[in-house]
Amino acid sequence: MFHKNIKLALAILTLGFAVYQFIISSIGNGIALTLLAGMFVFLYFKNEMILLGFLQMRKQNFQGTKKWLDRIKNPEAALTRKQQGYYNYLHGLILSQENMTRAEKYFKRAMNLGLSMKQDLAMCKLNLAGIAMSKRRKREAQKLLKEAKQLDKHNMMTEQIQMMKQQMKKI
Repeated sequence: MFHKNIKLALAILTLGFAVYQFIISSIGNGIALTLLAGMFVFLYFKNEMILLGFLQMRKQNFQGTKKWLDRIKNPEAALTRKQQGYYNYLHGLILSQENMTRAEKYFKRAMNLGLSMKQDLAMCKLNLAGIAMSKRRKREAQKLLKEAKQLDKHNMMTEQIQMMKQQMKKI
């Protein structure tokens, strides 16, 4: 994994060399180098370790996700703000299986740093509502569930929200 500034420098150098290849009429090399520069720019905005962590999370492999996230050393310096949000979001999802208190800290930090997709933010609020409900904070859980329902535009989490509302009635 390269630092985010190194990725930008590599993109600029590669793009400069691509322009040089276009000038000397080596069009094929110029196109290939332009695509390579585009890859560096893409990896600046989407960290490769976080992408691989999401791939493992999709397979429900929490150990694999943790392994990829542990490869990121000093996330505050190496990641952009949104990437730090997703880094904390993935850590929260991993820890929600074993330690709710630590997971809550990661979910709140992820919300403060920002998540790009509304579905991810809705999932984060849904998990925080479940944690608040388990700690007998009913008002906070209701507020978070309402916010999660508003963010869930594609109705992907309606079943989970309804199930949590039913459990909340029992409290």
